[in-house]
Order: sequence, then C-alpha cells, then structure tokens
Amino acid sequence: MSGSSRPQLLGMLAGLFLAAGLVLSSMLATTAWLKVRNTQFITVKGSARKNIRSDLMIWKGSFTAQAATLLEAQRNLKSDADKVAEFLHARGATNILFTPIMIEEVKGSLDANGLTQQKILGYRLTQTVRVESADVERTAALDRESTNLIEAGVLFTAQPPELIYTKAGVVKIEMLAEATKDARVRAAQIAAQGGRDIARLHTADMGVIQIAPIYSGLTSWEGVNDTSSLDKTITAVVTATFALK
Repeated sequence: MSGSSRPQLLGMLAGLFLAAGLVLSSMLATTAWLKVRNTQFITVKGSARKNIRSDLMIWKGSFTAQAATLLEAQRNLKSDADKVAEFLHARGATNILFTPIMIEEVKGSLDANGLTQQKILGYRLTQTVRVESADVERTAALDRESTNLIEAGVLFTAQPPELIYTKAGVVKIEMLAEATKDARVRAAQIAAQGGRDIARLHTADMGVIQIAPIYSGLTSWEGVNDTSSLDKTITAVVTATFALK
C-alpha cells in the first residue's frame, strides 16, 4: 500500500464510523420520541443532595472495679466514678448520666479433700457513663483523651462516639420536595423530545433516605444512617410519574 492511499483509507474508515454513530443517535432519539408521543404518562427519577454537619454527640464509656468484698468494690467504684466525673466536667461536659451498677460475683475453684468446690473470691462492679452534647467539636476530645483515665488508675473502656444530625426529619421533607422538582425538570426535558409538555403529578414513590459520610457515595437498599462522621450528605430519591399534555 502506497503512502498516499493510506490516509485516504483512514479517512474513509473515520467517515464510516461517524456515519454509523449518527445513525445510532438518530435511532435512539426516534425511539425516545415515539415512546413519549404514544403514551399519556412519563416516569422519571429525581434526586436531591445536601451536605450537613452533625449537631449532637453521644459518647459512652464503662469502668470496672474489683475487690474481695462487695463494700470494698463499691468504694473503689465510687472513687473511679468521681475521677470520671471530674474528667468530663474539665472538658465541658454537662449532660452526664451514670447508669445503675452491675454486680458480678468472681468465683474460683478450690480443692478440699479431693473435691472441687465453687467459692466466691470477690466482686466485680461495672458502671457505664453516657454524655450528650451539642458542642460536638469540643466534646470530641473526650474520645481522644479518655486514656487519661487509664493513666489515673481507672479501668475505663470508651465506645466510638455517635455523631447525629438532629434536624434530619425536617430536612428529609425538604429534600423530598427538591427531588420531586428535579424529577419534573427531567420529565419536561424528555417530553420535549416528543413535542409534548408535562401536566400534573400523577404518582410519586419516595425511595429510602441516605445519610452517608460526605463524599463517600455510600448507599444501601435499606438506607444508610451514618453516625460515625462529623460531616455527612443527605440524599433523597423520588420516582415520579407525570401526565402528558
């Protein structure tokens, strides 16, 4: 093949691909136009998103004291509870709740005359503390600095904090309205391809609300309700059917 004929061949191939693409696009547009033209309803999905920041933190931790007698174990636990309360107040926590004490007998096996017997060797007491605060950023230090309690001799175990957006119920309603508006815009754009206009909203099915960590794109069929992230994104989806004019 000569050098001059090769560009001609490439040009012919490019022209063929372009022509095929135009034909396919025309077929798709024609199909969409026929569907819109021959029906009285159109169904589309609309969505809305909004970034939010958690405004409530719930933090829990538990501490344990153990001694040979119940009275001594109670005294030790009371001393630890005072240390926990002091630690929390020093970090601005005010809404503090201590749960009732759980008591567990510590038993061991003793061999007496060749027989194995169960005997109470002591008592283990456990108490849980719960903190709620709207000052999320300030009280987040509780989780980071809870190791200070261990250094003070308290057998303390912290749970991951729950970060909650308390206005989610109100925002969900607003988001569903925005998703319906988005669906109307999409429906109008599609209907215009068939020379039609949309009329009233016929039906609307609301999908699950997703509250996921910001920029994560996390979704679930059951819905996501993230409580681990400070910043989140609420996503609402609506499947709407509109009558056509």
